[in-house]
Amino acid sequence: MAVFENARPFEKDVEDVERAVYGKSSSQDGADAADGDLTTTSASEKALLWKQDLRVVPLSAGIYLLCYLDRSNIGNAKVLNADTHNDLLSETNMSSYEYTIALMVFLIAYALFEVPSNYFLKKLRPSRWIAFLMLSWGAVTMGLGGAHTYAQVTGIRFLLGVMEAGLFPGLVFYLTFWYRTSERSIRVALILASATLAGAFGGAIAYGVGHMNGARGLSAWRWLFIIEGAPSCASALLVWFFLPDYPESAGWLTPREKELAKERLRVEGSKGNAKAMSWEDAKTVLTDWRLYAHYAVYFGISTPFSSLSLFTPSITSGLGYSNLQAQLMTVPPYAVAYVVTVAVSWSADHFNARGLHSAVFSFIGAMGFLASAVLPADAYLHRYGCLIVAASGAFACIPPLLGWLSSNLRSTAGAGLAIALNVSFGAPGQIVGVWIYETNEAKRGYPTGHWTNAALLLFVSAGCVALRVYYAWLNRRGRGKDGKAFAY
Repeated sequence: MAVFENARPFEKDVEDVERAVYGKSSSQDGADAADGDLTTTSASEKALLWKQDLRVVPLSAGIYLLCYLDRSNIGNAKVLNADTHNDLLSETNMSSYEYTIALMVFLIAYALFEVPSNYFLKKLRPSRWIAFLMLSWGAVTMGLGGAHTYAQVTGIRFLLGVMEAGLFPGLVFYLTFWYRTSERSIRVALILASATLAGAFGGAIAYGVGHMNGARGLSAWRWLFIIEGAPSCASALLVWFFLPDYPESAGWLTPREKELAKERLRVEGSKGNAKAMSWEDAKTVLTDWRLYAHYAVYFGISTPFSSLSLFTPSITSGLGYSNLQAQLMTVPPYAVAYVVTVAVSWSADHFNARGLHSAVFSFIGAMGFLASAVLPADAYLHRYGCLIVAASGAFACIPPLLGWLSSNLRSTAGAGLAIALNVSFGAPGQIVGVWIYETNEAKRGYPTGHWTNAALLLFVSAGCVALRVYYAWLNRRGRGKDGKAFAY
């Protein structure tokens, strides 16, 4: 399947890299010599990727895990020790409507500050900016443990949205400094999948913290915010010193490896030493109407992502589980979703078919929500299985979508803006997600939420298919204006 202008056989890419970096030619005398050079270069590239992966991916995944944990723990706080009226809503005298407003305010701030944050990430260096964000959102999360009124909860959640807004689009942008297009989806998946791990850990942590209710005069939900915010503050120091900024400035890469990294990303990556985005770069991105189809698709996936993040404890409590058991039963859906997300993203990269993978798994997620909506409210076991299917499909289609967008960007200088815009368009979808699981529908199995998520995932599936067909048509007509083929 032809997707890129430079999507030639791997051996040809290796020859070009070797020729540029080491001054070697593929036309050297003797097949044995050529084969030896190819083997050496292939081994050098693999060694470089492994070296980058060890430094970049685990740290990035850990950062996002902490971010997601601090963002979504309010869902656990809502139902934690509700049987004794020591939950968040009871102790702050918040109604379900006011709680939803507090969730929405976070997402408004999230949407407003994503694009500016990506600008500062490049301007101030990734390690510095991300460390600052981590310290800030960790402190704000701990501050939630001291909230006593609806106004305080809402104001603190707004500040949390401001501080967390830039992380995910920032990490996606950050990967473009280190990896080629065909290498990004699996790494975005490993980072995004840490959100599913955070969901699993969040439920397990909430289960344990629930037994601390009343310790030192604090309710368990207050301890939850304090305990989960502290690691972000402490980890900010590690990020400041250990998160590498760009290959060009990485002290742990040899000069030869830096040249190889630079040449590998000559066409398909962003440059650490490039100038900040100009107005002309921004204009190119803002007037590329093709990208708005990607943004619309991302809007569709954002509602299921948001609603699952915030309401999985409530959904499981409506499936016959109660109190702390409901917290514990949020773990399996996230654990399964983690495995599926990583596997799907690897497959999307391996077969170079990101749009098709997103279409298939968004459809699977839609079927999970659809079945949950039509099954009887008391079919607890069946609906719990559907929740696992829905979560797996909804999470798994996101990394290929992000990889697909970045592979079809024509301006590396504007990549940060396009990625941030894509995630920003998802913010209204996330706002929809906070409204669709209504408390008064708990006994009926939350049909509005399930129907809405099913419809939007079907929209995502159809949108991916339509984009796939459109790109194939453009490629048959002679590709884009710059002569490059569009990715499928």
